[in-house]
Amino acid sequence: MLRSSLVLLLVCAAASPLAAAQPPNPQIDYPGYRRLANDVEAYRRTRLLDWEGFVAAAAAPDVLILDARSAAQFAAGHIEGAVNLPLPEFSVERLAEVIGRADRPILIYCNNNFRNDRPPVMLKSMPLALNISTFIHLVGYGYRNVRELNAVMDIDDPRVRWVRSPATSSS
Repeated sequence: MLRSSLVLLLVCAAASPLAAAQPPNPQIDYPGYRRLANDVEAYRRTRLLDWEGFVAAAAAPDVLILDARSAAQFAAGHIEGAVNLPLPEFSVERLAEVIGRADRPILIYCNNNFRNDRPPVMLKSMPLALNISTFIHLVGYGYRNVRELNAVMDIDDPRVRWVRSPATSSS
């Protein structure tokens, strides 16, 4: 009886919210991220482009095509003219260095815009598509002039102008 009471007491203590509560990390705001994602959702839907719209927007002066995939994926292949800034490197300083002014037109695309599902554009789980996180992050950092490719293309389609970085073009 004493043993079962002790086990019950330990189980109840472990299940108690007070026992498991940890002070929140003051540098992480998950509720704030959820609010931002919810706030951005409707705006993002108004900023989606088909392939022809993406190409037309890319031809305008001062437009930046931003590829937020890893440096290795970018080097293995990207849309001609794109600039790489991997999403984990987004910060106030790096974004300002790469993008410049906050109202600069930015076009984004990612793996899930290509049907090939082979390196360097392996499909991501749909809710985790990098387009979503990239858009949310850019808006969260104050870059609202973002447009997103909404088409699904083939990287072998010559209209895509898929290129490899010089360091990987001979391999």
